[in-house]
This record gives sequence, C-alpha cells and structure tokens, in this order.
Amino acid sequence: MKGWAVTAWVCALAVLLIGCDATTRYKVLSFFFDGVPPPEAPGAAEARRAAAAAEGVPAERVRVWVHGPYGARLCTACHVPGEMNTLAAPGEQLCFQCHEIKMGKKYVHGPLASGGCTACHDPHSSRYRYLLVAESDTFCFYCHDRQAVAKVSAHAGVSEQCTACHDAHMSDKKYLLK
Repeated sequence: MKGWAVTAWVCALAVLLIGCDATTRYKVLSFFFDGVPPPEAPGAAEARRAAAAAEGVPAERVRVWVHGPYGARLCTACHVPGEMNTLAAPGEQLCFQCHEIKMGKKYVHGPLASGGCTACHDPHSSRYRYLLVAESDTFCFYCHDRQAVAKVSAHAGVSEQCTACHDAHMSDKKYLLK
C-alpha cells in the first residue's frame, strides 16, 4: 500500500475513533466503503413506534432485532472487505456458513430451496422476530395468493398466523404442515 493510502486510512480511522456524530461517520465510511447504511433520521424511532401503534402493536413491545454480525459491525462476515456490496459467498451458501438447517425433509419451501433466505429474512435488522421482513400473515401473501388460500376449507375461520400450522422452512408433510 502506498504511503498516501496508509495516511488516508489512519486519518479516517482517527476520525472514527474520536467519536464524531452519526452523519459525519456515515460520510467518512461511505467515502471508503460501498453499502454503508445511512444514519437513522431524527425522529425515525418515534415514527417506527407510531407505525407499530397503528398496526395495533403496543409501544412497549416495539423492538428491533439485529443480526449478530451486523450488530457487532462485522460486515466482513458476509461481505468482501473493501467491496461491501459484494457477498463473501453466493447467497445460497452464505447463510449456511453460520446457520445450520438440515435439508432432510421431503418438502422444502421454495425460497429456502433456492437460497433465497432474504425473501423472508432481513440480513441486517428488523422489528420482527427472527429478522422477518414482516409478520408472517402479511409477507406470506407477497408470494401466496390471499384469495386462493382463503378458499381452502382448512383455512375457514382461522385467525392465527400462517406459521401456527405451516413450517416456514421445510416439512415431511405436504403444504409444509407441522
């Protein structure tokens, strides 16, 4: 590495270690790295709580779940160093480097079978447990037709979330029943 590059890195690290505000830290990091998440806008937490309240979630139950490596700022656990928009392994293999899911069941959910974990899970953070992108009764209908599902006699009068009866990953029973 050339002398000027080392100097630039040292200066950038010094600025970060001093503890500048979130906006300045974002500007410095995004100068050197792609894919740095922007700082949360002022009032974003309050807006998130208000949105949750509008959905009927009590304010004291609003929580943000954070993926371990992301929370620990270990970006290189999933991303190539210096190329933060590049994954360290193909999507279908990356999650399985840390998460063990035995694929021995007869029926496997389509996104899992194709390595599309992010169809249902956010790899950074979520306000839904298990880093889900939404409540299961909502996001299941991104792919599954709500009206067609409602016509199934077994669903008559059911108010529980889909995962109360269906396994989201795989099952030995048809329709991923538990």
